[in-house]
Amino acid sequence: MARRKRKIVEIDEDKCTGCGECVPTCAEGAIRIIDGKARLVSDVYCDGLGACLGHCPEDAITIIEREAEEFDEEAAMAHAAEAAQDGPPTCPGASMRQFSLNVLPPSGGPTPALADPPSGEGAPSALTHWPVQLKLVPPGAPFLKGADLLLVADCVPFAMADFHARVLRGRPVVVGCPKLDDPRFYADKLAEILRQAEPRSLTVVFMEVPCCSMLMGIAEEAGRNAGTDTPLEKVRVSRKGDAALFW
Repeated sequence: MARRKRKIVEIDEDKCTGCGECVPTCAEGAIRIIDGKARLVSDVYCDGLGACLGHCPEDAITIIEREAEEFDEEAAMAHAAEAAQDGPPTCPGASMRQFSLNVLPPSGGPTPALADPPSGEGAPSALTHWPVQLKLVPPGAPFLKGADLLLVADCVPFAMADFHARVLRGRPVVVGCPKLDDPRFYADKLAEILRQAEPRSLTVVFMEVPCCSMLMGIAEEAGRNAGTDTPLEKVRVSRKGDAALFW
């Protein structure tokens, strides 16, 4: 197909958090979330008009001029129709939601790293926002600002039966697996959160298994790279769900 210099979308992957807000705005289906980042699927699907601009909370999308294949409207519409048959173009759960404000203790001091659980059964969820994956949470999300932030290994809530009551209550959370995901990306993303959100504290909650301890190193590196002095606490959880402060 012929190529010429024309206007086309460019996505800054360093800024992109993979939140997916841009995807539904592209009627041609030219943008998809791939490996946690928004990416241009094909030049021929992008008309260069910029309908996706203004929908990125990180300002990661711009319109540039470069050599590209001609926009093919027929191919783009066929592609969008095929994608629609497969379901939503990106996980609808990636859209940011805030359920309640960060709840601070009456004293105004930091939330205890481990709190006594409330009595009784059927306690409600303590989750205050969505998404929770570190890859997807925008560094500028309002629920992170000045909060007591949790960085939690994604196995923890399965092992710790009272995780919501003892740990999550009143805090925003980002989760991830340092073994299965890219630790470098985690450290860079967390550093950006620390710079932008300036949380009051950071608590790392990890499993006792050796690979999970990398989460502590990620948090420490992020603090150094961000140039912040955010207080850091560490909670280690056993495979049976017992939790204790780790020094």
